[in-house]
Amino acid sequence: MWTVRCARCGQTTPYSLDQWRCPCGGPWEPPRPLPFDHRAIRPRQPGIWRYAELWPFQRDPVTMGEGWTPLIPLSSIEPRLWAKLDYIMPTGSYKDRGTATGLSALRELGARHVMDDSSGNAGASLAAYAARAGLQATLFVPAHAAPVKKAQIRITGAHLVEVPGPRAQATTTLMQALEQGGIYASHVYNPFTMLGLAAAAWEIWEQLGRAPDAVITPLGHGMLFLGLFLGFEALQAAGYIDQLPRLYGVQVTACAPLAQAFATGLETPAPVEERETIAEGVRIATPPRGPEILQVARITGGAILAVSESEIRIAQESLARHGLFVEPTGALAMTIWPQVLRETDHTIVLMLTGSGLKSPS
Repeated sequence: MWTVRCARCGQTTPYSLDQWRCPCGGPWEPPRPLPFDHRAIRPRQPGIWRYAELWPFQRDPVTMGEGWTPLIPLSSIEPRLWAKLDYIMPTGSYKDRGTATGLSALRELGARHVMDDSSGNAGASLAAYAARAGLQATLFVPAHAAPVKKAQIRITGAHLVEVPGPRAQATTTLMQALEQGGIYASHVYNPFTMLGLAAAAWEIWEQLGRAPDAVITPLGHGMLFLGLFLGFEALQAAGYIDQLPRLYGVQVTACAPLAQAFATGLETPAPVEERETIAEGVRIATPPRGPEILQVARITGGAILAVSESEIRIAQESLARHGLFVEPTGALAMTIWPQVLRETDHTIVLMLTGSGLKSPS
């Protein structure tokens, strides 16, 4: 049985499919720091599975070759700026990293019917990987989600439930459905998704030959942000890097509970009204892992900032001029790099998280 730790109260316990969060309400995570040893890397294995020997599940992983995405200089004009192309994934978003490890673990533990709530990308990813694994999937998605993402879910054979109202209503509806059975395969609450996300940090370290000075990510639920932290924390604990990169998260002013909390010194997300935004992937008013995200931003010397709709559009167009077509949410990392560059003299990595083909222009 695999041990997990509560990110809030610190309790450790064997993981159980029927207890998807700690009794205190906190989310589970793997014990920290994660193990890391370069001698365990298997370069001939595809994508994130080069690190499989560091993970507890070994039998028949659910995979479509996700991970080991290109890390490229954004342009020859600014050599300190690099782009990690995590939108080049089987379902077109970085979510595939966590879905692959999270679903592999759940299937090995006996899950047969998985459920999740999603603004689109996580649902599309879970639907595709569940189909690959031969599992039944039910996804609760806001009715306003991008049609392309909903089409991705439908075509896999997953059951799509469109929920009217704000993003949070999809979560409420799912919680009611869970009372009738099913396994909550949430990318936020499944602790094993963190392993695939942590692999992004290890890939960057391998590809650069060192750790970057800063990494910028879009920030909604904040799972990639936290996964990167766990990955770099593991490298530091194992003696491969001296210090953690600064981690920066970017929200949108229409829904910025973490940016507001960071700016005002709060330890929990600020209460906000969920408003419409073109960056639908970060339209999360009450992120469950908010306290941990705020702590990580402060520990690493990074920040959480919010940007406007016009800044997102400008960043999306700028990336396209460099040949990189990402959805609005994926362009968030591009919006604040000049500010970050003023705070560090060295390498910055932008996490480009979702394909532009997934959202209407």
